[in-house]
Amino acid sequence: MYIADLHIHSRYSMATSRDCTPEQLDLWARRKGIGILGTGDFTHPAWRAELKEKLIPAEEGLYVLKEEYRLEGENSFGSLVPRFVISGEISSIYKLKLRT
Repeated sequence: MYIADLHIHSRYSMATSRDCTPEQLDLWARRKGIGILGTGDFTHPAWRAELKEKLIPAEEGLYVLKEEYRLEGENSFGSLVPRFVISGEISSIYKLKLRT
């Protein structure tokens, strides 16, 4: 069983914290026992570059934060090392007028 949060926005999204970095996401996942995090907003060029710099492959399709970026802090769940999965969001709120 995995605990996951797959709906995360990057710090480049509107109305999100500027502190929403891979380092902070990793730290808070360790504190809360979240094993898999969606990266969110992977199509944003600056966020994609940051992810490329700070994450390394773990298992197939999953990544971990590089050791040099890992923040010190309590790990409430033993030796949990959160995995990141590349994710984005599809907006389906728009209506399409179909011709009849």
